[in-house]
Amino acid sequence: MYSILNGSKICAKSPLSPCLLRRVSTCLVTSFNSKPVQRINITQQRTGIFGINELQSPVGFYILKENVINKTEDLIKEATGTNRKRKIVEVFDELSDSLCKVADLAEFIRLAHPKKAYGDAAEDACICVSGVVEKLNTHKELYKALKNVVDSKDTFETTAIDDHVAKLFLFDFEQCGIHLEERQRQKVVYLNDMILQLGQRFMTGAVHPRQVSKSVLPDSIKPYFSAEGDKVLVSGFYADGNAVARETAYRLFLYPDDHQEYLLSELIKLRHELAEKCDFPTYAHRALKSSTVETPQMVNEFLIKFTEQLRPRAEHDFKIMTRMKQKENGDDSKLAAWDTPYYTAKLKKQWLQVSASEFTPYFSLGGCMEGISNLMKCLYGIVLENTEMEPGESWADDIYKLAVIHETEGLLGHIYCDFYDRQGKPNQDCHFTIRGGKSLADGSYQNPIVVVMLNLSPPRWSSPTLLTPAMVDNLFHEMGHAMHSMLARTEYQHVTGTRCSTDFAEVPSVLMEYFASDPRVLSTFAKHFQTQEPMPADMLRRLSMSKHLFASSETQLQVFYSALDQRYHGDPKRITGTTTDVLKSVQSEYYSLPYVDNTAWQLRFSHLVGYGAKYYSYLISRAIASWIWQTYFEADPFSRSNGERYRRECLTFGGGIPSKQLVANFLQRDVTPENLTQSLINELDIKNKEIEAMSGEVGISFKS
Repeated sequence: MYSILNGSKICAKSPLSPCLLRRVSTCLVTSFNSKPVQRINITQQRTGIFGINELQSPVGFYILKENVINKTEDLIKEATGTNRKRKIVEVFDELSDSLCKVADLAEFIRLAHPKKAYGDAAEDACICVSGVVEKLNTHKELYKALKNVVDSKDTFETTAIDDHVAKLFLFDFEQCGIHLEERQRQKVVYLNDMILQLGQRFMTGAVHPRQVSKSVLPDSIKPYFSAEGDKVLVSGFYADGNAVARETAYRLFLYPDDHQEYLLSELIKLRHELAEKCDFPTYAHRALKSSTVETPQMVNEFLIKFTEQLRPRAEHDFKIMTRMKQKENGDDSKLAAWDTPYYTAKLKKQWLQVSASEFTPYFSLGGCMEGISNLMKCLYGIVLENTEMEPGESWADDIYKLAVIHETEGLLGHIYCDFYDRQGKPNQDCHFTIRGGKSLADGSYQNPIVVVMLNLSPPRWSSPTLLTPAMVDNLFHEMGHAMHSMLARTEYQHVTGTRCSTDFAEVPSVLMEYFASDPRVLSTFAKHFQTQEPMPADMLRRLSMSKHLFASSETQLQVFYSALDQRYHGDPKRITGTTTDVLKSVQSEYYSLPYVDNTAWQLRFSHLVGYGAKYYSYLISRAIASWIWQTYFEADPFSRSNGERYRRECLTFGGGIPSKQLVANFLQRDVTPENLTQSLINELDIKNKEIEAMSGEVGISFKS
């Protein structure tokens, strides 16, 4: 929306770090195992949301809007004038920072504030800033000033990071077609608008329940479905023991829809037209510029090489599932696409030997937060300190504020934790940047402010908030994003923290999931909330391994999704027939289970809107995170020396260095399809051997 905004094993066989032996403070356990207590306002002094005085009332958004409009005008004059006193990239970054501090703040308040007056005022600010940005995107003199510097160098001496960030600003400009003649530029504006509209309509249709007459269903499975009068609603897949119900739900939910087919086909067609207008051969080339993999050719080469090695491992998983199905049904039935979620869940339950609910008493929210803080202290010398807020600083009564404090550097930033569900709050786990970090003209640093939003049940009088293992993974994932924002000390706000390529932005958060899955890390905080007894070692091991059951077949599904996304957004000559025809072809190449006739899975795949040509980022991020884990942390997940190296060589730069270069420098090997493939295959093979070794304990055979 805001185009201008916006090696060798090093630790092998080393002993565990002494950090693990230190006594851990229980401060965060106490704080997060009860709801925040609001400060009593004795002085009657108040501040505004996030400590911004103007936001003591919704009217403050009007003041912020007016201020940023005036500042924008001043910065445009500076950038386009003949008497500029600093690098042009510094002017552009201040312009970006000024707009983002209003736009990002307003977008968050629009979504999260429970009071309508604040939400409406924030939405108005979003619209206003969007209008300012649209004008900037068509400001020819501003564009020329930047392009002249990028093409011919600035009059001030610049660094490699200066030049990289300037090129990012220029690329953002040109995505709006400012370099084109007026008629063509207007066409780009039109295409962007149409793509936005088509995407919104497609996403709405992707989650819309399928409605059919009750009469088409056998009486034996009618109780499995929701009903409205004489109609049955199918709103997703079923992972149920009734095979007929599973198959029926799958076929009905994925039955082809002509309108969705039209929307997706048009979306793909207009994206390609937009790419051509902006001088790219395909939409995938446009989307992957400045990414870690850089080109669609590298993505496709990776997917092909990975598939070659992954296929036999995935088919081994499917053979086990087939054997489970045949044993359950007492026949020789074949495995189908609607079976895999059911048998994966069934095997995990057998493997764990206890229900998932029996793990939750060991994962109180406070215990998990203390575990994260202790891990940050071990790796980086950082503590997370629960901080009292000023009256008026929070947007709801149940928000926590964490100060991120380094043992020698002091305060690095703040993380606001909006963890509990409430009426009207978006039902999503996510990380919001409210203010990005950047160097200021006076030599100080603008510390970042972020929000981590979850939707957990609040604590009760009888117990704190208890998390399932999946919730623990989500918490670590989102805190990984937050810590990336805190630890990036970039010169420019435009590339702060998670403002980097999509296929690298997920690396720090996925890496945190590896820590959350390691029994050595889990054992530091997985304690029963009532007795403080640690989780038994065998439960820890089974929980850790359960996350890797049927990992090969699940990964193959992600490869298939990624390949389909690339095919849709690649060379249009390779798209013949309907989007379902394309899906059939790609599925036969990349997935071991056959296409199911009269289904159109892609018409339910809403990620094609938000991650068009970028869905592969999940696999690349996991490959890089796994590579980092295997190289630096697998032998010792508490290593301070490797944590410091990871911070210094990887996290510090945000998006200030091209991510492919950054990863290659850190891992001391080139980012190639072969190396990325090997990272994932190594992990799968190691975990499969561990699972096979443990299988006798749970009475399950993993031999084909």
